[in-house]
Amino acid sequence: MKKYLIILLLSFSSQVSWSSQILIPLDETQTDHLKAYGLAFYVLENEIIIEWLLNYRGGSFMTPHLTTIEEELVIRGISYEIIADGQAAAIREQISNPEANMEVVQLEKVPKIAVYTPGGKQPWDDAVTLVMEYADIPYEKIYDSAIVMGRLSEFDWVHLHHEDFTGQYGKFYANFRSYSWYKQQVSDLEVSAASLGFTKVSEMKLAVATNIKNFVVGGGFLFTMCSGTDSFDIGLAAHKTDICEVMFDGDPASHNCQEELDFNNTFAFENFELVKDPLTYEYSNIDGTDLRKRGVPEAQASKIDKFTLFDFSAKWDVVPTMLCQNHTNVVNGFMGQTTDFKKDFIKSNVLIMGESESLNTARYIHGEYGQGTWTYYGGHDPEDYQHRVGDPATDLNLHPNSPGYRLILNNILFPAAKKKKRKT
Repeated sequence: MKKYLIILLLSFSSQVSWSSQILIPLDETQTDHLKAYGLAFYVLENEIIIEWLLNYRGGSFMTPHLTTIEEELVIRGISYEIIADGQAAAIREQISNPEANMEVVQLEKVPKIAVYTPGGKQPWDDAVTLVMEYADIPYEKIYDSAIVMGRLSEFDWVHLHHEDFTGQYGKFYANFRSYSWYKQQVSDLEVSAASLGFTKVSEMKLAVATNIKNFVVGGGFLFTMCSGTDSFDIGLAAHKTDICEVMFDGDPASHNCQEELDFNNTFAFENFELVKDPLTYEYSNIDGTDLRKRGVPEAQASKIDKFTLFDFSAKWDVVPTMLCQNHTNVVNGFMGQTTDFKKDFIKSNVLIMGESESLNTARYIHGEYGQGTWTYYGGHDPEDYQHRVGDPATDLNLHPNSPGYRLILNNILFPAAKKKKRKT
């Protein structure tokens, strides 16, 4: 019996270095911020609690000092520090100071992640799937039929690929209607709609959007970027009318579709006006893309176009603090079909977390709905300023410290946090 206990103790000590912790800094000293989030998922998958030190050295992680974790850090090229338990206790004490705008959040359970995306899409078609592949974060792809059939309840967090929930096929008609990929997209969606019992693609997309909305009401976490933001709200607002012209659904849009919009049915936006022209590559006047100067060289424009993250109280506003963790509060802008959101059309109860003050636009917004939350992030690819159809894939090996991509990863990790009641 004594021999067995000695063997057991030696085995355990090979995994745990007593009286020490691993600190994974996420400030400017970190070699690969993006892979650090994947390491956090790895730790959670092995049922080990990890601490997220909000506003401490860029929002660092702290884990028990296990040999397997240290080996993974080395393999993935992530910077880390081994600190004694006394040092870890001192960090926690520093964070607990009422005067310090910092907080410790325990991450306890790995969230189940879904990406709403059509079949055949490659990871580099979408910034979220691209960064999850790079960081080695597991996820499952689902699309219209899975959502209509009720599979959303299997997941904690859902990202919407750059989708068009209005049924207008991204409003690519003017420029791409003769392209084979566009024709295939239309055909695939029409077949899918018919197989699910819908007469129009717009009707199927409304059913999908409604199910996603109910997912949030029931406690789910929703994240979306680019056209998945405003088109989602526009689709919900148009639930009582037809905003699609004849080339999209076989019949004209309702003459009074603007007046028939229901802004009470949206998450973020209200009082916006539709862009009814089917030949215009825009859904409504929500998007701030048109505020950028035309004709400015991309290299010059990308240096000017930046947005600023808000500084929240870590002890009082834990959720937005988590979502805004970064090693800088000024982030390079990037364009998309929906680049950012004009503030005039944002509901008063929506939390703006990042803005382009000179343009009076919001880039990064968040809200609660029912028991869940939603977050909208404008733009297509944080490291490709003006992403165009057919552009090559972004290589994240060249951008391991991207602040814009970190915001995506904050959202993916956010559901793992132990729920804390807001202080009163």
